[in-house]
Amino acid sequence: MTSGQKRARQMFSSLAEATADPPGITRAAYGPGEQLAHNLAARHATELGCEISCDAIGNLYMTLPGEDRGAPAFFVGSHMDTVPHGGNFDGAAGVIAGLSLAATLVENNTVLPRDLVIMAIRAEEATWFPLSYLGSYAAFGKLPATAIDETVRSDTGRTLGWHMREAGFDPEPARQGKVLLPVRRVHSFVEVHIEQGPALIGGDQPIGLVTALNGGFRYTTARCIGRYAHSGATSRQYRQDAVLGFSDFVHGLEKEWDSLGEPGRDVTLTIGQVATDPTHHSGSKVAGEVGFCLDVRGPCQDALNGIRKRISALCDTVARTRGVDCVLGPEFTWPVTQLDEELRHQLNDAASTLNLSPPSMPSGAGHDAAVFAEMGIPTGMIFIRNANGSHNPDEDMDINDFDQAVSLLVAHYSLQASRS
Repeated sequence: MTSGQKRARQMFSSLAEATADPPGITRAAYGPGEQLAHNLAARHATELGCEISCDAIGNLYMTLPGEDRGAPAFFVGSHMDTVPHGGNFDGAAGVIAGLSLAATLVENNTVLPRDLVIMAIRAEEATWFPLSYLGSYAAFGKLPATAIDETVRSDTGRTLGWHMREAGFDPEPARQGKVLLPVRRVHSFVEVHIEQGPALIGGDQPIGLVTALNGGFRYTTARCIGRYAHSGATSRQYRQDAVLGFSDFVHGLEKEWDSLGEPGRDVTLTIGQVATDPTHHSGSKVAGEVGFCLDVRGPCQDALNGIRKRISALCDTVARTRGVDCVLGPEFTWPVTQLDEELRHQLNDAASTLNLSPPSMPSGAGHDAAVFAEMGIPTGMIFIRNANGSHNPDEDMDINDFDQAVSLLVAHYSLQASRS
């Protein structure tokens, strides 16, 4: 077993033990679990001879020096926060893969032609703050100016700025849109991540190469609003039942989904949260309000725009037939993102030296890689086979598959060194 493999197993074990939150793992964005993960990564990176730095909002940069210290650096990384009671591998696998790569390069006395930066990115999981890729966008000076003071964490109700200061960081540069990571410093970015779906499991493939990231939009505070009424004294024709209105909405949504099965234009529609108001609901009341979260994703921007219009028309239908208003609330969007084709070909070339043939595949989930690609940086992703999906305690990445992903990184960057 290589030193990188040993180090990876130690890190995964330490993280699981230190951030356990039964039934899963919790590392809240700008919380103690995320900070512990960053501290652990920095300690291992220091042992490898990396230079350690943080930007103003807490992104961690672990730099293994290369031959040309002034050249744009190779970047590898991901995030280390999790959803509440999630799994141990989502995000963290990408940072640990970068550290395993560095350990192998040091063990082999391989010096890359330019610096290698392993980046642990803050706050990727939008479950904590309703902003995707918060740390990445802030690094490039692209975080909305209002985010610092108006965005609150889901479990505390405190603002993003408050949590940044509480963690020892400075929100002011992000509030002003200052660039913390100049694009010119980044030669390329590769993110290793567990697959969050079943494609690699179904195809019996340990790793895959990502072609694109789905775009989408989300309504986190949507409501169907009717009128509360007595369950026995209000006959059917006088009801504005929010539950029945919501039921019609869901049924209509599924019919719309059925009409969008065309390859390349398919979408996913998910209602992940549903609730009546506990301060008003009762077993003897007609419900006057149902709250829900609607998440829509797909690989085609035109299809996403089309389903958005049809959802709006569906809301009008429910209002007309049930007397129930579907108020979707603020819309949170992210674009379809294509990853760099040349970099994917380079990773494929490296895979062939290992007798691997990783399939090319899209990502249904969003990742920090989307921001790097959006900034015009050549960006690639390596998926690792993972049973039982993600965002749950049962994530089940096989460590031997992880080793394959690290071997691909080593082969890729070794080829870069040989060509310099």
